[in-house]
Amino acid sequence: MPRTSRSTLPALLALALAAGCAATPAGVGSAPSDSTGASSRNYPDDDSAPAVSPVVPPVTAAAREPVAPVEVPRPGAVTEVASGLRMPWGLTFLPDGSALVSSRDSGDISHVPPGGGPVSRVGTVPGVSESAEGGLLGLAASPDFAVDRTVYAYASASPTNRVVAVQIAEDLRSMTVGRTVLDGIGTADRHHGGKLVFDRDGNLWIGTGDAFEGSRSPDPGSHNGKVLRIRQDGSPAAGNPLGTAVFSLGHRNVQGIAFGPDGTVYASELGHRTWDEVNVLRPGLDYGWPETEGVEGSTGEPPIFALHPDEASPSGIAFAGDSLWMGALSGQRLWQLPVSAGRPAGEPISHFIGRYGRIRAVEVAPDGALWIVTSNTDEATWGGTDPRPDDDRILRVELIAR
Repeated sequence: MPRTSRSTLPALLALALAAGCAATPAGVGSAPSDSTGASSRNYPDDDSAPAVSPVVPPVTAAAREPVAPVEVPRPGAVTEVASGLRMPWGLTFLPDGSALVSSRDSGDISHVPPGGGPVSRVGTVPGVSESAEGGLLGLAASPDFAVDRTVYAYASASPTNRVVAVQIAEDLRSMTVGRTVLDGIGTADRHHGGKLVFDRDGNLWIGTGDAFEGSRSPDPGSHNGKVLRIRQDGSPAAGNPLGTAVFSLGHRNVQGIAFGPDGTVYASELGHRTWDEVNVLRPGLDYGWPETEGVEGSTGEPPIFALHPDEASPSGIAFAGDSLWMGALSGQRLWQLPVSAGRPAGEPISHFIGRYGRIRAVEVAPDGALWIVTSNTDEATWGGTDPRPDDDRILRVELIAR
């Protein structure tokens, strides 16, 4: 489906307004930023603000029809789970409710108790090559972790990024790096992607970046600028459109993937200077990069949400309570994007503007709360900020029904 260019954007927005649906642009005007670091370990709720200037473009004729607004939860109490982390990136939960977190620069994997408390180092992935954005990135525990003790890790090495299988000891005090599951993801100073997540069928999804070469993104023979889907042995998942690991292409830098309860697959994608994107992923589709960014261009599938990088630069994304919850790096906030069956179902809402700094990972805990991981000690990446006391941190965000 051709994408709408800037010249047709006013008409596109007029259609959204006329439809009276959730694809209406958010209101103008910014809530004041709370840039003061909280001194307490139990944080009050924020004054949530509607989005400042994201555009929510209609995607198809069906998307222009009114979408019934959904009742969505709001953030409640915020509690510190862990502190003093160095460049945390990926987070994955274990069956007992505890979690593992990666450190981008050191290659360490550390264990976080389920109720919070001191974080203990499990081990280090060898051969990690840290760059401006590379290093040890995403983690995903095997769906059968209780039996196989396996965690998958996205690691930058020389000369490629790769996904490796890591065996975690029963006592969580050591680990062994085993086989390379997938290799050949080109690397560069930036644009590594790095998200790993399992679906309910046991397939591993991998978000990659274009490694600073936009021509790789639409190339079906490259692993870069793609969303990949593989079995745990590294072979292509059944039903992949090209018979390879590639699920979708034409991406710039995918750092977040989440699944709705209906099976809809969502991805957050860092744009260049104009638009960041939230996309619904469908097999074999091209999402337009490098010819198209956000709503500007004439190629590729359009996003369901497009936001300005200074308010977003999205990384992790999770689904809970009929909403996508997305961490913003440069935007220094938590975005809440109401959705229904792959379509916008309400205005984007921003939470915690400036309060906790850059937000990297967002995951849903076994108890239904959100865990968010800050990224303020990571000065090498874009949109850096001065660390707050005790940074970096993992925060638990309770979700409260409205």
